[in-house]
Amino acid sequence: MNIKEIQQLIKFVSKSGVSEVKIELKDLKISVKTGSTPKVVHSEPLLVNPHPIPQASLDQDEESQNLSDYEITNKEDNLIIIKSPIIGTFYRKPSPDKPNFVELGGSISEGDILCVVEAMKLFNEIESEYSGKIVKILVENASPVEFDQPLFIVDPS
Repeated sequence: MNIKEIQQLIKFVSKSGVSEVKIELKDLKISVKTGSTPKVVHSEPLLVNPHPIPQASLDQDEESQNLSDYEITNKEDNLIIIKSPIIGTFYRKPSPDKPNFVELGGSISEGDILCVVEAMKLFNEIESEYSGKIVKILVENASPVEFDQPLFIVDPS
């Protein structure tokens, strides 16, 4: 986990209204506490898997190849990979009868809502930290996502 991911975690915790989040990986322990009263009390622990589970629609080799291609492209073309800050269910629309937040090839600005990730009946709006054009949408609507799983690829130019 790098400093940017830790900053995103702190930002998420402060926006979510929870008073404390603890993450324990085999070589890292993080505890983030806020001074606010929690809005939601969770009765069961939230487990974070640092290794995303492959989507059901792709086999593991195909997904690994796709992500490797994007990571190489990201380095060569200066593309940005937007990842999920939490575990949950990914939704491209605010509700079934509304249009998608973003479309493939569409332009986005910093602060635009890209999607929502539902976790424990809370719908968390995922905002863009970048301006640019959506090059690829990596997750199908209503699919489960893991923490740090790539969701979108954006061309900032």
